[in-house]
Amino acid sequence: MPAPRAQEAVTVSVFAQRFSATRRGARLARRLATHRLDLWDLPYGSPASDTVTLVVAELASNAVLHGHVPGRDFELRLTYDRSAGLVRVEVSDTHPGHPEIPVSAGRPSADTDGGRGLLLVEAVADRWGVAGRTGPGKTVWAECEVRVPDDPCPVRP
Repeated sequence: MPAPRAQEAVTVSVFAQRFSATRRGARLARRLATHRLDLWDLPYGSPASDTVTLVVAELASNAVLHGHVPGRDFELRLTYDRSAGLVRVEVSDTHPGHPEIPVSAGRPSADTDGGRGLLLVEAVADRWGVAGRTGPGKTVWAECEVRVPDDPCPVRP
C-alpha cells in the first residue's frame, strides 16, 4: 500500500456571483465583496478591504452604467491568493465596448459628472486592464496587493 501524500494548504480563494445590471445589483456586488473579504481575514475598514471595495464599486458601477445590455447581467469574480498577497477583481459584462480613461484635456474637470471611475481604479489598484471573454462582451480586471493585518510582509513570488 503506498504511503499517503501530504496535501498542500489551499492558498487561493474564489468568489463568483452574477448580479442584475442595475444600481441595486452594483450596490449588492460591493456589499457582498466586502463581506467576502472579511471572511477571508481582510476585515472591514482595513486598508486592503477599503481598496478592493472601492475597485469593486467602480467596476460594478461601470458595468451597470456603460456595459449594460438589456436583459443581461454582469458577473463579479474575486480571487484572493494569500501566498502572493494579491486580490484580483474581475467584472464581466456583455457590452462589446472597451472602457477608456478620458483623455480630453488630460483629466475630467471638477464640474464633469462622470469619467473618474477608471482614474480611481488606476490610482488605487496595482494593475488593471481589459480582457476578452467567452461569449459577448469583456472582462475588466484589477489586481490589488494586500497585506493581512497579522502578516506585515506576505510572501511575494
